[in-house]
Amino acid sequence: MNVALGLILLFMCVFGVFLLQGGNTSILIDALPAELAIILGSGIAALIIANRNDTPRYVLIALKRVIRGPKWSKKDNLDTIVLVYTLLKTLKTKGPKSIEEDIENPFSSKRFLEFPLLCRDKHLILMISDTLRVMVASTGALNPYAVEELMDARIAQASSHERHAFHALIALGGGLPALGIVACVLGIVKTMASIDEPPAVLGSLIGAALLGTFLGVFLAYGIVDPIAKRISQHIEDDAQLYYVVKQLIVASLHSHPEALIIESARIAISPSYQPTFDEVFDAMRNHQTTEPIKND
Repeated sequence: MNVALGLILLFMCVFGVFLLQGGNTSILIDALPAELAIILGSGIAALIIANRNDTPRYVLIALKRVIRGPKWSKKDNLDTIVLVYTLLKTLKTKGPKSIEEDIENPFSSKRFLEFPLLCRDKHLILMISDTLRVMVASTGALNPYAVEELMDARIAQASSHERHAFHALIALGGGLPALGIVACVLGIVKTMASIDEPPAVLGSLIGAALLGTFLGVFLAYGIVDPIAKRISQHIEDDAQLYYVVKQLIVASLHSHPEALIIESARIAISPSYQPTFDEVFDAMRNHQTTEPIKND
């Protein structure tokens, strides 16, 4: 919603004011298709040249995400806390065999399937199950800091494709003003070929050429760069769920008290999606997970 509102306001402020000042729209309408084809076409070509084969696809996926909005909600954060805490509690109280089937086959596990929305994120589920598998397979006490480094690497891997899309759009935004100048120069070349035309014709040709510079700057700083920054915000918001998992597991390995384990996960969530302390414990109580994790 905010993206659509921002774009509407952007076009109203730029083109609306231009019309109110008596701007000649015929020049814009006539020159716009060719100028856009040169600038956007060459910009997309540069993006394809500069990036991996799969990057354009991830750019399109990231653009869809901008339209749809954040991937996770407050409830998803609550569900993640409940799921991971339940597995940790079961591991501590009943031993490794009690969750062996869950971590070996997480996508068919009843515990995981209780949260179908979370199961759609393969990286999230594998991060939980693989880390717990390491805890189960370990013959000695695990170093919490080593596990934390491992989980940080998994989090970076999970968002790598989205970050490629972000960097590709940032590079595209940086190049569009220069490509606008290219379009402008081509327009000037066309104008110079018609130098013997009357002033009215020359004025239209020069105006059409300058439109290229305008479009390059407008597209870069009015549309592409803001959208890229919005994608970056979505990446950060989506990663919060992974940090919730990390905080729960690492705090448990540190043998912190139950309340501290849960609070360390809760504060990893931004205020917009952060459940209250009572909401977390109510969710756990409804899931019959009020018994504290037994510390070694």
